[in-house]
Amino acid sequence: MEEHRAAPRHRIFKAGTIEFGGGAIDCTVKNISEIGAALEVVSPLYIPDRFTLFVPKDHLKRRCRIIWRREKRIGVRFE
Repeated sequence: MEEHRAAPRHRIFKAGTIEFGGGAIDCTVKNISEIGAALEVVSPLYIPDRFTLFVPKDHLKRRCRIIWRREKRIGVRFE
């Protein structure tokens, strides 16, 4: 199967935090690329369309915009 993504994704399994408006929700980063990521969450409800993703292990902090939501996963594009 041919890959049609704008940037290659790398599978990972790292703890992250979705930060917004003084609050935070834990997540797991399932895959990541230069332009976005797929995150697993307990529930995608109540997560705003824009937030900051923080991955402490990688010292990564990126502004994100949600592109899609499915059950316990969200896809984000880095801004």
